[in-house]
Amino acid sequence: MSQPEIPVPLPPPFTASEAKHPTILTVRNQNNIKSFITMAATIGPVATANAENKMRNLKLAGHVGFDTLPDQLVSKSVQCGFNFNILCVGETGLGKSTLMDSLFNTSFESNPSPHSLAGVKLKSHTYELQESNVKLKLTLVDTIGYGDQVNKEESFKPVVDYIDAQFEAYLQEELKIKRQLATFHDTRIHVCLYFICPTGHGLKSLDLVCMKKLDNKVNIIPVIAKADTISKPELMRFKTKIMSELASNGVQIYQFPVDDETVAEMNLSMNAHFPFAVCGSTDFIRVGNKMVRARQYPWGTVQVENENHCDFVKLREMLIRTNMEDLRETTHIRHYEIYRRLRLEQMGFSDLDSDNKPQSFQQTYEHKRQLLRMELQQKEDEMRQQFVIRVKEKETELKEAEKELQSRFDRLKKEHADEKRKLDEAKKRLEENQNELAKRRQQLLTQSTGTLGHGTLTLGKNKKK
Repeated sequence: MSQPEIPVPLPPPFTASEAKHPTILTVRNQNNIKSFITMAATIGPVATANAENKMRNLKLAGHVGFDTLPDQLVSKSVQCGFNFNILCVGETGLGKSTLMDSLFNTSFESNPSPHSLAGVKLKSHTYELQESNVKLKLTLVDTIGYGDQVNKEESFKPVVDYIDAQFEAYLQEELKIKRQLATFHDTRIHVCLYFICPTGHGLKSLDLVCMKKLDNKVNIIPVIAKADTISKPELMRFKTKIMSELASNGVQIYQFPVDDETVAEMNLSMNAHFPFAVCGSTDFIRVGNKMVRARQYPWGTVQVENENHCDFVKLREMLIRTNMEDLRETTHIRHYEIYRRLRLEQMGFSDLDSDNKPQSFQQTYEHKRQLLRMELQQKEDEMRQQFVIRVKEKETELKEAEKELQSRFDRLKKEHADEKRKLDEAKKRLEENQNELAKRRQQLLTQSTGTLGHGTLTLGKNKKK
């Protein structure tokens, strides 16, 4: 079977006339392929540079169809749905749950939080919302007991740990061999609404410390809670003081993007309204001919969606209707990438080797594997040496114990031999005494018998007389 014809420019050297009119070369055998590869390696960079400099724009003769890609992307996204995660950080009683109900025009499950908790806890709830044909999986995370402790030094740690835990869960799913990111419930926090107490005197030290710890992990949008409790002049001074303190302490808050021409002007103007002064309400009051979400006071009514009363509408426009996708994208591209890079560096992975040369993930893996093998081999050698040392120590200990037992055995054996000798001597003396006693007894019996016979003979003679 013949090889396919591959047209390539002829390699140098050429004459001047040939250079002006390049011919076409057909690669047919292995030798030609090798020479072609060598030539391509030689002139490849030059050809690539020329191709980049001389990229041609072609006109289509008819409709192809790739202009429907945005429609396909929109259709697929609508079919899969979206997810959005909000973290509400603030002291108990600032109206975090009420503001969430007002933002999404619904009633979420929420119970009043006590002020007597020993520490800060985070509670999350996930809801499935649908508007028109767009589905949204919304996760609301609330801080329970934040700022209620006497010692507030560690109040920010549970919040930081929770954000890192969500990053870690996504990273572990991403590192799996069989990943299911399309169906994975992404719980990474996309925006943190930090509720500031409307004191009018500036930020508390807890606010500055917490936001400083969170600014490189999440998009922070500061809001002044219950803004209807202070007057407008005080509110403007309070906003200026808050932004001044944030800038002087190096706290980076989220800025609405201005690279999109369609929303650049609006976002630029809204960036000047930080922090948003908001208030929420679950009550509806009739104002004129319509029912509005408002708060009723003896001196009047505060309408939540009235821009002259608070910045609730501005916050909703920027957070949900205009920049929700940018918040999601910033979380993934910036904050998650920072966490991912740090975690991979902790695991020992890096894009550069010890000589600051680029290296692939496979090279890093092989290098780590080799280091791990060397470390295991070193540990094995150390354990082997420790085992040998312990065996020698045990042998020495056993030998000493054996010597002690042997000396004890010899001592007992000697004592036993002495006791046996003494018993033998005593036995011998006893036998001698028994023999001597038996002889003496015999002698006594003999003497008594002789004396008795002599007396009998004398008695017989006397009778005869």
